[in-house]
Amino acid sequence: MPLALLALAVAAFGIGTTEFVIMGLLTDVAKDLNVSIPHAGLLITGYALGVVFGAPILAVATANMPRKATLLGMTLMFILGNVLCALSPNYATLMAARVVTALCHGAFFGIGSVVAAGLVAPNKRAQAIALMFTGLTLANVLGVPLGTALGQFAGWRSTFWAVAVIGVVALAAQVIWLPKAIPMEKGNLAREFRVLRKPNVLLPLLMSVMASCSLFSVFTYIAPILQDVTGVSPHGITLMLLLFGVGLTGGSMLGGRLADSRLLPALVGMAVAVVLTMAVFTETSRSLIPAAITLLLWGVFAFALCPILQLLIIDQAHEAPNLGSTLNQSAFNLGNAAGAWLGGMVVASGANLADLPWTGAITGVATLGLALVFIYLQRRPLSASNVPG
Repeated sequence: MPLALLALAVAAFGIGTTEFVIMGLLTDVAKDLNVSIPHAGLLITGYALGVVFGAPILAVATANMPRKATLLGMTLMFILGNVLCALSPNYATLMAARVVTALCHGAFFGIGSVVAAGLVAPNKRAQAIALMFTGLTLANVLGVPLGTALGQFAGWRSTFWAVAVIGVVALAAQVIWLPKAIPMEKGNLAREFRVLRKPNVLLPLLMSVMASCSLFSVFTYIAPILQDVTGVSPHGITLMLLLFGVGLTGGSMLGGRLADSRLLPALVGMAVAVVLTMAVFTETSRSLIPAAITLLLWGVFAFALCPILQLLIIDQAHEAPNLGSTLNQSAFNLGNAAGAWLGGMVVASGANLADLPWTGAITGVATLGLALVFIYLQRRPLSASNVPG
């Protein structure tokens, strides 16, 4: 099934690119559409909210649809959204187009994770999920820099046309390589939402929120940290972010391998590693080489949690895997927004940029605490459900 997983990874690459590339094009978009930079920045917020609220609605709406048809429909929505972005005559249309594109984001990753896990042997499920998420990490390493460069050279609309083409390639790959009949259970609306009452489902979702909050509370402000604290040049910041992207890619694959062997120890181990790395970064951020090494390790540990948490929620929400897996994407995006807000509040309070990683460490401790509570509840005597760990 490697080609089927590759088809999902190509789509993930396109979706990740269109989500984050807008950050590098904000100035061009604001100037062309005659809006302020903060107003243009709301395009990022609008996208995130589209994922948070739209993903579970689509997951429930498509619960009884064949999974291949559902994924193809999401990809078509993605293509349409990017074409609308490229053609948008004004800010309101662009915002609407971004929301349309965002609707398919969480649902595709959520349902795609369930499909990827079902295409391989049980002991390879997390690695299959990680392979799909590698498309998302490569979007940060290659898609965003190349898309930004294209937009600056040929206009921001050209970037969305290019991403739409990636969507067409992903659609063709899925038509050819995804199996025609993918096994699935018939969905039940009451059962889908009943699963949300379970602590063993809510706790992993909260872990995803806090893990993402930890990451984005610092990463949102990584450029000023590198420039003002580490003393890196603007060109050097690009190279440092590329190094971080390499760490994300390696972390995704590492998390997949660890989760397939020992899920719960991997969860705790990576959560501890993130806390320690953030604490160390408060010191290493003051020197170039130590900062670069810490940034690489941070990328590895932070993104290793993604396939671990995704597999955990699929296991725990097995009665409603589509909804549970998709809600996990909403949780990640909610954490993105909360982390950016939290980091901004800390900076606005007058805190030194060098101390901002403590915010990531503290929220990382919250992730670790939730993981330990989850393990305690799973291992209580007479527990009704256990996860393999």
